Amino acid sequence: MEEFTIQDLSAEAEGKRILKGVDLTIRKGDLVALLGPNGHGKSTLLNCLLGSPHYKVTSGKAVLDGEDILSLSTDERSKKGIFMAFQNPPDVPGVVTMDFFRGMMNAHLEKPISLFEFYKKTTSAYEEVGLDSEMASRHLNEGYSGGEKKRNEILQMLLLKPQLALLDEIDSGLDVDALTLIANAIDKMRKEGTTFIVISHYDRLLDLIHPNRTAVMVDGKIALEGDYSLAQRISKEGYSFLEREKGISIHKEEEAVPSLGVCGAKVVSK
Repeated sequence: MEEFTIQDLSAEAEGKRILKGVDLTIRKGDLVALLGPNGHGKSTLLNCLLGSPHYKVTSGKAVLDGEDILSLSTDERSKKGIFMAFQNPPDVPGVVTMDFFRGMMNAHLEKPISLFEFYKKTTSAYEEVGLDSEMASRHLNEGYSGGEKKRNEILQMLLLKPQLALLDEIDSGLDVDALTLIANAIDKMRKEGTTFIVISHYDRLLDLIHPNRTAVMVDGKIALEGDYSLAQRISKEGYSFLEREKGISIHKEEEAVPSLGVCGAKVVSK
């Protein structure tokens, strides 16, 4: 991936407008902190980029290296190198984690991965996220704690090595040690060429991963962009200065429906 351009993207759910013309350009190597008041469309944006059936894109484009991906199915977008870690990963009873991982990896390869290579990669990834590799024999996410589910999402990212990773509140429910492991995994993938969009309400994670850009979403649009100092200011002051200094109202024109299947991202708190 060299450039990903979101152009005038609008979307709705259950007849309610949520995204109202999002414009955002992301370049290779960026780590973008996507912030904004709760319920203003951040999670919706990530779900639309991956092709969630719960949302209907009504206009706009999402152009990855010259190709509009909105016409592609979710699996095709994944094969283009786009990955999403969910805010609330679902339990998948009946699907053994090891089988899911192997099928997931093979779907991105021209030739199926060998059993030896598969065990080698998964064992290493389990160590990196601080999970017991014995969990691979369990059903996907079933019986996992919230923190284990989040680390399992990052484990999948390590196995797939995506070009663009969309992380929706990957830090919620994690203790300090787990947060450090997640931050280290993000840093490793970034050094290997992965580009990131990260929704977070913990400045602790942002302090660890050091985003080079901040984009603030208000009422379904990108209202303001800046460097990491913008995220730091929001952490200290909240969003009130946007209206006071920038003339940006932080109130929605109409009430959007809650994110389907996921909770809206929270306001960044100190």
